[in-house]
Amino acid sequence: MTSMNRAVPEVAVQGIRRLITEQGFGAGDVLPSQRDLAEQLGVSRASLREALSTLSALGVVSVQPGKGVFVQAEAAQVPLASGVAWPFAAQATPADIFQLRYALESFAAGLAALTLTADELDNLQDNVEAMRRELRAGDFEAAARLDFEFHRRILVASGNQAMASILVASADIFLESQKLPFIRAERAMETWQEHRKILKALARHAPGPATKAMQEHIRGAALRTGIAFTAP
Repeated sequence: MTSMNRAVPEVAVQGIRRLITEQGFGAGDVLPSQRDLAEQLGVSRASLREALSTLSALGVVSVQPGKGVFVQAEAAQVPLASGVAWPFAAQATPADIFQLRYALESFAAGLAALTLTADELDNLQDNVEAMRRELRAGDFEAAARLDFEFHRRILVASGNQAMASILVASADIFLESQKLPFIRAERAMETWQEHRKILKALARHAPGPATKAMQEHIRGAALRTGIAFTAP
């Protein structure tokens, strides 16, 4: 799936959230029909369905065939995963962390592509293979830890100690952000696929493609969490 294909459902997710908030929809209220929503948001029905699927997984709405789309909870009060609220609200929002990671890790991936050793590439390859096994087994906690380690290794390989130290200092927040996308179990393998694409670019020692692959990955992870953000 291309970044352009991802962008349209992102717009729809954010548009529906705004609609719920700005028009005062509360728990139990029914939203406009899917046809009307698609027209209001300027998206296709397919993109709208993907956005509703994301919001349903997050507990924002309930899609009831033949009846409509119902608000499950106030948009601002919706927990991020399995009824557990984001535990670092006093420090930063999940969107803040994804934006930080987008800026930090995409640049690090470009640097790492120029300096990665054969041993470092082998370790990343082992990590990607281990993640595939854990995802197939449905162990998302283990997959999230491998996700964190994959990104940590790239930051270290970039050679920029200041960037690596940010990860170390904020390890708990970064790890928590890497757990969030796995609330969409049916899309969990996308993380592995995106890591594999990053690894291929790193193995070619291609900084441009490595940077782009990392950007697409973090935007995709944010979208699977129900978060869309604008990046230059």
